[in-house]
Amino acid sequence: MRVSSVVDDYLLLWILLSVGVGLAVPDVAIVTRASTPILAVMVGSISLTLTVDEFRSVDRSALGVVLVGHVAMPFLGFGIARLLGLSPALTAGFVLLGAVTPELVTPTMTELAGGDTALASTALVVGGLGSTVFVPVVVTALLGSGVEVRSWAIVEQLLLAVVLPMGVALAVRARYDDRVSSYEDSYTTVSAVMVILIIGGVTAANAGLVRSNLAVVATVALGAVALNAAGYALGWFGGRRAAGPTRTATTLSVGMRDFAVAAALVVAAGFPTVAALPAVTFGVVEMVSSAGLVRVFGRE
Repeated sequence: MRVSSVVDDYLLLWILLSVGVGLAVPDVAIVTRASTPILAVMVGSISLTLTVDEFRSVDRSALGVVLVGHVAMPFLGFGIARLLGLSPALTAGFVLLGAVTPELVTPTMTELAGGDTALASTALVVGGLGSTVFVPVVVTALLGSGVEVRSWAIVEQLLLAVVLPMGVALAVRARYDDRVSSYEDSYTTVSAVMVILIIGGVTAANAGLVRSNLAVVATVALGAVALNAAGYALGWFGGRRAAGPTRTATTLSVGMRDFAVAAALVVAAGFPTVAALPAVTFGVVEMVSSAGLVRVFGRE
């Protein structure tokens, strides 16, 4: 059995193992020091499977479905938090979680699921850039004035971890298409390994936060599952009339949120540390659920 098969076919198992190691060995958090390079390798690797023509042919109506779902997510997060009777700090955490960019690993998971990776990648960049305006506006609208969000932190991460590696990968693919395409089966594996590394590092970095708030973890986890499922449902129903690969991309692009950015914005906005708990919990939930969906969609 090839290494790529061991990684790709058992991705859910590897992610669960990564989460377990992160919770048991907090020192694994050292991985997060290299989070930007890891994310760049992840995005760059998956982008080597794409061509410029694929980006040009992205279904604009499907992209619109993703963006509408993106706008709805913070309101869903607010409603779920209020329904569960969560504290203002945890409610703020859910609002930020819904408002941030689509998850950076979405194109990787979309590719592994046999979906439209170009659509997922385009939605990530467009949604990410739009979030620099959307996040401050929606957070202020739902949580009140006085909440400051450092938009440049989002833009910087997007440029370094998504736009730059994606651009380089597309340029390399265009210049050396035959040579690059001959290794195409390996790129998803490289990207999947980066996913495993980053989820383990983020889990480890927040292991103490999880342990110190065990009393509310179950309720927050319920909210995270509800928000994740609601996002998937929005994406799936919005793209239900489209071809399978497009529907896969809309489902994952709406349901997955960039929990790392959400956790960072908790600090930037001056919220209590516990407000990061929804993001941390959601990160584990979405990585496990998306890995499961990869197997489901991959069979279609």
